[in-house]
Amino acid sequence: MESRFKFLKDEKRVYAIMFFFTGIFVFAFSLILGKNYEALLRNTIVAFIFSGSVIFMQKDARERGKDGFSYDNYYKPERYFVIYMVMVVLSCLFSLIPYEFWPYMALVVIMGLFSNNEIGMLSGIGFITISVMLEANGTYSELFMYVIASVVSLTLLRTLSEDTDISYPVFISVLVQALLLVACSVLFMNRTLSINLFILPILNLMINLVILLLFLNMFGVYVIRKSNDMYMEINDSAYPLLGSLREKSRDEYFRAIHTGYLAERIALGLSFNDRAVKAVSYYHRIGIPDGKNKWEDVEHYYIENNFPEEAIEYLHEYIEPRAGAAKSREMLTVQLSDTLIASIMYLIKKDKNAKIDYDKLIDTLFDKKEKEGNLKEYNVTYREFDEMRKILKKEKLYYDFLR
Repeated sequence: MESRFKFLKDEKRVYAIMFFFTGIFVFAFSLILGKNYEALLRNTIVAFIFSGSVIFMQKDARERGKDGFSYDNYYKPERYFVIYMVMVVLSCLFSLIPYEFWPYMALVVIMGLFSNNEIGMLSGIGFITISVMLEANGTYSELFMYVIASVVSLTLLRTLSEDTDISYPVFISVLVQALLLVACSVLFMNRTLSINLFILPILNLMINLVILLLFLNMFGVYVIRKSNDMYMEINDSAYPLLGSLREKSRDEYFRAIHTGYLAERIALGLSFNDRAVKAVSYYHRIGIPDGKNKWEDVEHYYIENNFPEEAIEYLHEYIEPRAGAAKSREMLTVQLSDTLIASIMYLIKKDKNAKIDYDKLIDTLFDKKEKEGNLKEYNVTYREFDEMRKILKKEKLYYDFLR
């Protein structure tokens, strides 16, 4: 699948909106604040440079495909677009309130989780810079403080899963933010250490903590858990779509189940995307019993059953790979597992008591694949290729079970 901007026609329009909106809004806000000519020019140029840099990083990440983004953000570009546009407005409005109240620590984490770590960090630096430039007396100390706090929080919270305990990273993030707020006042503002000095930092931490906890909870429910739940459903051997395959062809059903088992073993052993590998193993031949083997003939099965967009893309890659495009190691995993299962099932069907040398069969399969010379088309190393061979050779007891 190509990148999707469902609410806009194409990426160029989205990038144009981001670029011009940033520069024009910052220019207009500087004008409203009565900035002099030099400040007006500086703010506008910096805003355009910042937005252009973000767009460049977005395009670079998108060219790298789904691996260029965190979580499923490759398929949901509207998330970052919305938060970016909101942040352009907020970064300007923040200049009107004391810097101690800026909730950038939490906001940078949101931008990072809706894109990737690098884009989130660049976005944070850009928006903090805009806020500082628009302040009446903005200083480099504020930029320093919020950039460091944002780096720490984004680093600690960059990888989240259903099992992640967020209490430790959130505590460290809040602690670093508190120390920097106090240090900024004492070291850069030369204020005397007193009880009053801690009031604003405490309020800042409360604001950041509320935003961060609310967002992380929503992110866990609607992004992480939702994706996991969808995969758990379709990767269940009792799923209705897979059941319909069994009704049409028991051979195809069992071929899918056994392929899924082997492919998942390889994926887990080599830290590949095991959920997607299993889904492709189960459903890449869903149209075969009906004589449908083209993508346009089977795509509706996946859409109607609400497959994760990532799984649909992998299935598209397997069933109808794009000419000249690199193929993923996950697809090589499915292909090798499917071919091996099909070969064993054929030999058993031909002679149920046949003695099969599984090591020899696996070596023949892998050697043939290597001699074909198309391994370079896959995003896989020779070490991973050899590890696949070893993992499949360890499953001899499972092959006997196929009888």
